[in-house]
Order: sequence, then C-alpha cells, then structure tokens
Amino acid sequence: MPEDHVAYVIDEVVEQLDLSAIYNDYRDSRGQPPYQPKMMVKVLIYAVIKGIHSSRKIETALYEDVGFRFLAGNQQPDHWTIAAFRRRHHRALGDLFVQTVKLAQRAGLVKLGHVSLDGTKIKAYASKHSAMSYGRMKQEEERLRREIDAILDLMEKTDRAEDKKYGHRRGDELPAELATRQKRLEAIRRAREELEAEARARAAKEQARRREEAAKQGKSCRSKGDPAKAVPRDRDQRNFTDPESRIMKNADKAFIQAYNAQACVDAETGIIVAADLSNQAADAPLLPASIEQVEENTGRTPKEVSADAGYYSADNLAYLAARGIEAYIPPGKIKHNEWRELKPPRGRMPQDISLRDLMWRKLRTKHGRERYKLRQTSVEPAFGIIKEVFGLRQFLLRGLDKVRLIWRFTCGVHNLMKLFRAGFRVKLA
Repeated sequence: MPEDHVAYVIDEVVEQLDLSAIYNDYRDSRGQPPYQPKMMVKVLIYAVIKGIHSSRKIETALYEDVGFRFLAGNQQPDHWTIAAFRRRHHRALGDLFVQTVKLAQRAGLVKLGHVSLDGTKIKAYASKHSAMSYGRMKQEEERLRREIDAILDLMEKTDRAEDKKYGHRRGDELPAELATRQKRLEAIRRAREELEAEARARAAKEQARRREEAAKQGKSCRSKGDPAKAVPRDRDQRNFTDPESRIMKNADKAFIQAYNAQACVDAETGIIVAADLSNQAADAPLLPASIEQVEENTGRTPKEVSADAGYYSADNLAYLAARGIEAYIPPGKIKHNEWRELKPPRGRMPQDISLRDLMWRKLRTKHGRERYKLRQTSVEPAFGIIKEVFGLRQFLLRGLDKVRLIWRFTCGVHNLMKLFRAGFRVKLA
C-alpha cells in the first residue's frame, strides 16, 4: 500500500482509542477465543470508509481488498462473526464518536467559533407499506374479527355436520387461513395498544409542561381532560417491521419510512462535534439537545449557531440567547439562489420590530449572509460524504437505539477522515 494510505491512520488511531467497554464484555474463557476486538473495530471503520455496510460484503473484502487484509492481520472472520460483533457492541461502537471529537480537539480542529446544525432523513430497514394508521387499525381489527367469527361459525357448522355423518372427530386442527387472520389481528392489536400508550404518555407530558409554565407565571392551569383517557389521532401510524421508525418527508419531498439524523459541525474545520438521531420528523425540538451535546463533548460553548428554517422557534432563540450564542436561523424557507437577491436593510431599526423581522433583518446584512452561508460549506458537505462516499442511505438494523449508535459511529469515522486529511498521523508519530 502507498505510505499515505488511510488504513495506516486507522491502524494507529484505533490503538489509541479506549475500547475497554468492548474488552470488558469478554469474561467467559470457554470455547474458541474471540477475534481481537481492536482488529474488528479497525475493519468496521474501514468498511464505513469504503461504503460497505453488509457483513457478507465485508467478509468478501477481507479476502480481496489489501486494506482490509492489512487491518485484519490477514485474518478472515466470517459474516456471522462480523454481524454478531457489530450487534453485540453497537453501543460501544457508537460511543467511540465522542473519542473522535476529543482527538480532533488534541489536533486543534475544534474551534467552535461557528457551528452549523442540520438534519437529514435516512431510510429505516422497513417499508412504508408495512405501516398502518390508527384509524385503519380500528377498521382492520373489526374486519378481521368478523372474518374470524365467520370462519369459527363455519367450523362449528361443519363439525356438527361431520359428527352427524362420521361420528366423533379429533377437532384440534387449526385452519391455515384462521391462523393467518389471528396473527394479523394480534399484531394490529399490539400496535394499536402501543399507539394508545404513546398518546397517554404524550398527553401527560404536555399537561406537566403546561402546569410548569403556568407555575412560572403564577397562574393556574386548567386541565384539558384526563391524560389517561387520551387516544391517538386517526392518522397516527405504526410500522410493523420497525415500530420505532416513522414516515417522514425527505429532501426530495417524498415520503419514506425513516429516522431523522442530526449533526452539528464545526464550520471552520468540518469536524462533527455532536451527532444524534431521532424518530421525530420536526427539527426544531432537537436543537437544545444538540447544543448540550456539543458542550458535553467539547467542554465549551459555541459562539455562533446557524441552522435552516426548520429549527426556527421563539423558544430556540431564547435558549441560544440565554447561553450567549448568536443565532442565524431564518424564520422561513429560502432557496440558495434567492440569497443573492436579498437586499440589505436600510434606515433605522423600528422600535417595535418583531422577533421574526429582527432575524430577517440580521440575515439580510452582509455579515449575516456570510455567517449563514457557512452551512453550505460545513454541515451539508458532511451529509454528502456520509451518504454518497460512505453510502449510508439506509440502515441495516432496526430500532431507535441501534440506528442511533450506527449513526454516531459513522459520524466518528467521518471525523477520522478529517483527521487523516489534516495530517493527524504525523502528529501521532
């Protein structure tokens, strides 16, 4: 391999990572010894860089790709072993993201003068056609009950006729069509009950929030009904394949079964300083958690934050102002080419200017436009690398917790590539 091959950097960096969470999981000395965890982590990092997410394709690459063979020490764990390792240690692999932020800090690549926040929708390992709305669930339950009752009634009539003709029969055979309908009915019932539980929890949380707000203002809070009796909206949906995923609209305005992946990027260096994932389609409620994660990962508070219109809200502006963070978040959507046509504000600022107009005024200034454009050179390219170069357009695991940690692991690999491009290997030596 050439001397500047990325596999050398991966080999050196992983040697410095704290993998105790993985090593401490191996306590049983029975059976064959496991493959070296450091080797497995190196292979998985390199697989992300190469855009390979299938364990079977990784197994093939361990024979055919010299970079994989170098990192694996010429060992070839099979796809079952690779998949089991990734599944067993997905939490520890996701937590490696924070260590990449620390490495970037050591390399002087975390500035926090300006950070850009954005979200992107990534397909879940489930089809949107496997989802059903709460209203449809009620209709389908009733239809299946009628069909099952009809089948049972037919069975009873058949039994009486056969008993009269043939005498006693065993009678414990379950017709295939009844078993299929019964299983569908049980699946729909479980999904309906989960939606109802979520509705009650959501109503209780909202009531608690309203009471807290009223208490701060010294007012009484009127109850809007018993949260225990709350029911889902008819359009609320549940996916039977991956119940924690949701139907969302992607950048192409198409509805997909997806998760909402979030990233906060240092605008000067391109290092991802916060990464999280949610099954909530709206971006605005996710801003505070992202900023708090930046502070937790770096020990510092960014000076400026830019984000698109999806993050605009009075609460978010107040949250950022309370932390001394300058916000550049447009109140409404505007296309990239329209920014060139915006005219700078003229005259004195009105005394009674609204919060929205104040933000528009700031973004129309030369300085405001320059700061907001940093999004185009930081967080958007990061998503481009992860989706186009790393090939992460769909998760291959199911469940919010698992896909969140896969996202964080991938963002950590993105940071390692930034370190590689910055010549961090020389500094390690």
